[in-house]
Amino acid sequence: MKATGRRRADERLILDLAAGLEIREAAARAGVAESTVYRRLRLPEFRSQVTAARSAIVERATGRLVDASTRAVDKLVGLLNAESATVALGAAKAILELGVRYRETNELETRIQELEERLNHEQSPRQSHRAA
Repeated sequence: MKATGRRRADERLILDLAAGLEIREAAARAGVAESTVYRRLRLPEFRSQVTAARSAIVERATGRLVDASTRAVDKLVGLLNAESATVALGAAKAILELGVRYRETNELETRIQELEERLNHEQSPRQSHRAA
């Protein structure tokens, strides 16, 4: 396979593997044998490219979810003024429940970050003593 053909096949493999396709399907779409995919996956650089591509996919999806979440909250807030008491009550309950969950999650993330920073700070002097 020519270098440009291999590069295209690798690019296709990276994207398909990052998107979660099975090796058999990714190999077929890239026009290579399954053994080629397994061989590529043994290469650290190739695996890191798959990981980076997967991270980019997750980052884009997360951005879309954040945008959708903002619009969903706007919709819930608007439903608080609905003529139907049942709809307004459902919106109020959803807002309160989600608000509590988000607050708890945020507090946990903050506490974990503080613990990690404290742990890193405590380990730093130990590591510098070992180096000396």
